[in-house]
Amino acid sequence: MTADARTPYWPRLRWCAGLVAGVLLVAFTPAAQAATAPYVPGVVVVGFAPATPAGARDATLARAGMIRAGAPEADVREVRLRSGVSVARAIARLHGRRGVLWAVPDYIAHMAGASAPASAADLLAFKPRPPFSQVNLPAPFIPNDPGTAGVAEGWEQLQWNFVGPYGVNAPQAWGNLIADGRPGGSGVVIAVLDTGVAYADHGRYIRSPDFGPHEFVAGYDFVSHSPYAEDHNGHGTQVAGTIAEETDNAVGVTGLAYGARLMSVRVLNSQGTGSATTIAEGIIFAVKHHAQIINMSLEFTAGTITEHDIPQLIAAIDYAHSKNVLIVAASGNDQFGQISYPAKARYVIAVGATTADGCLAWYSNYGHGLGLVAPGGGDDASVPGDPDCSPDASGPDIYQETFANSDDANPHVFGLPDGYFGTSMAAPHVSATAALVIASGVLGPHPTVAQIASRLESTATPLDNGDGTEYFGAGLLNAEAATAPIGSTGTTGASGPSGSSGSSGSSGSSGSSGST
Repeated sequence: MTADARTPYWPRLRWCAGLVAGVLLVAFTPAAQAATAPYVPGVVVVGFAPATPAGARDATLARAGMIRAGAPEADVREVRLRSGVSVARAIARLHGRRGVLWAVPDYIAHMAGASAPASAADLLAFKPRPPFSQVNLPAPFIPNDPGTAGVAEGWEQLQWNFVGPYGVNAPQAWGNLIADGRPGGSGVVIAVLDTGVAYADHGRYIRSPDFGPHEFVAGYDFVSHSPYAEDHNGHGTQVAGTIAEETDNAVGVTGLAYGARLMSVRVLNSQGTGSATTIAEGIIFAVKHHAQIINMSLEFTAGTITEHDIPQLIAAIDYAHSKNVLIVAASGNDQFGQISYPAKARYVIAVGATTADGCLAWYSNYGHGLGLVAPGGGDDASVPGDPDCSPDASGPDIYQETFANSDDANPHVFGLPDGYFGTSMAAPHVSATAALVIASGVLGPHPTVAQIASRLESTATPLDNGDGTEYFGAGLLNAEAATAPIGSTGTTGASGPSGSSGSSGSSGSSGSSGST
């Protein structure tokens, strides 16, 4: 498995090299240390101390087997190796060299999409609770989008994730934002780091019929190194649709933050894979181009990668946090009791997936550091003792406008295809709701990342009977409660059990400054 050929974009990464030096231990990671994790062949990523002279850097890299590297002034260098020099050998040569802070393979992430059910019989039993109720709120908004029913408001028959008993209560959230004068989260910019988005008519690509011409800000393609971040797969368009598909336009289905603006940042190739360096470049680009939220529906397979294997990506995440940019990522689809990176990183909201029954989805990763869960679709996990979970039945997927055939991406043919389920689909619900929270002003005009995370978690609907935080984090995302005036949602203050200083808050054991 390899990433598409691309040209490095190192001016963006220079901003985070100092963070690498400040927060990470020196790491020299041969491929054998993460033997099951794929990486880009013939490439090593090296972090230098900022004061290391350019000549010393070049000499060090030449001894390691460099054939080409990024700009000499960059503190993070992507090194292309000579033929016959292995990644492990080059890293060994770099060990102990002057000014080298770390050297790692360029590990490859993939879309957080699921493929086939498997048993999750080791999960604890839980009993879903009814959705959180609200009082004294504006009238809900019901858009006219037809879905596949061909009639006004037919989207409700398809988008259980927005309106079902275990959806995110979108109509009332939309009503809240309309009352606030910011319909659909207008004014907020969300970067989608993915396979690209069908956002414009350009060359052989066309805009999805359910995106408007003014919904997007300029993005970038870090796979092909092009300003046109078109979708080569369909996954990114589907994810972007959940966030901000055009709504109340009598076409297709709805988007949760339909008034927000999207930034397409292509970091995954046509097969849905991309390197840690490419993803890091995408984060830095999104931050520097004024994204307020970054959605990453991608993962490194759980248990194969640690933060020391991807220092360039961890540094980019830290840089985003330092600029008050919220990052949301999929927990992963490995049915594993451990969150995948980058969702596991400090400052990232890790999102697991649930089904239309309110159960944990069979594929969803869980464990320490999980922020909350959102609809991801597919079948229920096999959970002993819970009569509402039906692992033998087929659960509905998540539907958004994208390439009609998910197995053969044709950028000219769009539809509402089956087959999209996973934590990839869960994460954009959280990104969209975060945009609604920002736009609503419920946290003031300029909320911090910690305040937004606390608000999302403190208003989530519990899905356990006292033992389920490992599997559900703070609970099921509730866009209605998150965007309602604080007085109407109960106790969500900073000192409450789910507030910013509580056990699930930004300073708690699962929070942005706690252990993850």
